[in-house]
Amino acid sequence: MKPYPHIYLAIAVIFLASCQSTKIPPKSQPDAIQATPSQKIVTLDQNFKIASGQTIYVPVYSHIYHHNRQEIFNLAVTLSIRNTDLTDPIIITSVRYYDSDGKLVKQYLERPIQLDALASTDFFINRNDTSGGLGANFIVEWVAQTEISEPLVEAVMIGTDFQQGISFISPGKVIKKIRNL
Repeated sequence: MKPYPHIYLAIAVIFLASCQSTKIPPKSQPDAIQATPSQKIVTLDQNFKIASGQTIYVPVYSHIYHHNRQEIFNLAVTLSIRNTDLTDPIIITSVRYYDSDGKLVKQYLERPIQLDALASTDFFINRNDTSGGLGANFIVEWVAQTEISEPLVEAVMIGTDFQQGISFISPGKVIKKIRNL
C-alpha cells in the first residue's frame, strides 16, 4: 500500500489550525506618562520667564453611533502633541481629559515636561474606556521662554470590528493665548 501524501498534508494543516497561541496580557497603562529623553521633567520656578503659551481644546470621541444610532462603535484615542519649532523646546504644563459633562476624568501629567525642538509625545485612551463619552475632550496647556512656532495638537481616533474599520483626526483649537514679550 502506498502512503497518500495528501492525507498527511491535511492532517498537518488541521493540527496547525487547531493550535492556539498564548497571548501575554497587556500591561496596565499608568496614569502619568514616563518621561523619555525628548520629554524631560522640569520644574517651573520664579526664574522661568514665559514669552508665549496656549491653552488648547481638543475634541475627542470615545465612540460613535452607527446603524441609525442603534449601535455604538468604540474608538481608541491617541492625543498627539508635536513641537513644530526648529530650534526651541516647549514646556507642556498640563494635559487633562474631560467627559461629555465637562467633568475631569484624568490628569495625565504630575509635573511639567519639556518637549524639545521637533519632538512629539502622545497620550492614549483604550477603546474600552468609554468614560469620556461622545463629547469628551482634552485641554492641553504649554508655555515657552521664547516666541516659537505653535505646536500641532490633534487627536486620532481609530476602531476596528471584524472587517469594518474607521479612523479620523480631530484638530485642537486654541482657546487662550499667553504673550509676555
